[in-house]
Amino acid sequence: MTKKEHHEHDHAHMLLPSDPTLRAKAIETLLVGKGLVDPAAVDAIVDTFSNDIGPRNGAQVVARSWIDPEYRARLLADGTAAMAELGFSGMQGEHMVAVENSDRVHNVVVCTLCSCYPWPVLGLPPVWFKSPEYRARVVREPRAVLTEFGLTLADDVEIRVWDSTAEIRYLVIPQRPDGSEALDEAGLADLVTRDSMIGTGLAKSPEAG
Repeated sequence: MTKKEHHEHDHAHMLLPSDPTLRAKAIETLLVGKGLVDPAAVDAIVDTFSNDIGPRNGAQVVARSWIDPEYRARLLADGTAAMAELGFSGMQGEHMVAVENSDRVHNVVVCTLCSCYPWPVLGLPPVWFKSPEYRARVVREPRAVLTEFGLTLADDVEIRVWDSTAEIRYLVIPQRPDGSEALDEAGLADLVTRDSMIGTGLAKSPEAG
């Protein structure tokens, strides 16, 4: 077996759910089958963690970087350490890199081989992040994919695609919206969305927030 084949073989196993995931799914199936758990309630809990609890952590990181230039510098220099300052670390967040959007550069994150994702700051990955279509197309035609997400960028904006791996995961620092100068850190965090920290969206405007 060549080195490449060995790597692909190992990674194929990574596509399978971990033992804890399989056990959790088996328990859920058993409880649902016995009528002890409502599947809709389980889905609601997962949705809350995916869209509210998890991304709120990342939103705090972004908001702090918007109001504290020294923290932003530490975040861009060593994302793992800077996020740990706010209490966000652990499994799937050991090696974090923060990349910052600007007027000239827009960053977007993908994991082309599986679905490596920074759980401590973003929660559970959305279904589309794990889809083969997103993983393939955002590398080949990122501008078209972003347009499908409702994000149309000017032609002179460079799009940088970052490929997460088991060793490195990325967090996009979106641009601070205009008109947010009067907001405190908590108010700013309310403007930060999960998609803006993946790069498939922008932070909300204060009016929309």
